[in-house]
Amino acid sequence: MKKLFNISLLLFAAVLLFSCRDGNNDIPEDIHEHEEIEKLVVKLTNKNNASDIQTINYIGGVADAPIHAHVGDVYNVELDFQVKHDDHYHSANDEILEEKDEHFIIYSFAGADIKVKRAADDIIRTDGKKLGIKTEWTIVSATAAGKANIKLIHGPSSVNDNSPSSDNQLGSVVGGESDVDALLGLDIH
Repeated sequence: MKKLFNISLLLFAAVLLFSCRDGNNDIPEDIHEHEEIEKLVVKLTNKNNASDIQTINYIGGVADAPIHAHVGDVYNVELDFQVKHDDHYHSANDEILEEKDEHFIIYSFAGADIKVKRAADDIIRTDGKKLGIKTEWTIVSATAAGKANIKLIHGPSSVNDNSPSSDNQLGSVVGGESDVDALLGLDIH
């Protein structure tokens, strides 16, 4: 009797195990493989002095240097968002560009008056808005403790690249969440 009970229990477990599977035995795939962006590289080139180039690396909430700029100067600014694989970083910009309608970059400044213009060669989303990876910054004024905040927003329900105005395109969003929220120091003279 005990042997019959064990066989019945084994058959019941096998039926239960196989009945939980669907017919094609596929394991569901992650529709959106989300890699964490761990590094932001900010490259600034002075439009009036092409040899005045700076690269700031922002990793794990810390920048390796402040942004050095001069009042009255204009800088081309390019962002490179990077993910880490094993012991090295590689650019995630191609993945961001593939999903450009799911991303938007906004800028804000504390203790500084910096006008942002989204560059003519910036990436344009299908809604006609510029993504914000390539911008032009005009340094109007700043205090000694100025800060620049750069956010990569994922999944906003609406975006405005002309916020607060078409002459200062810091950008604004409704909804979404920050994939990157970088706070960089400013050293402006």
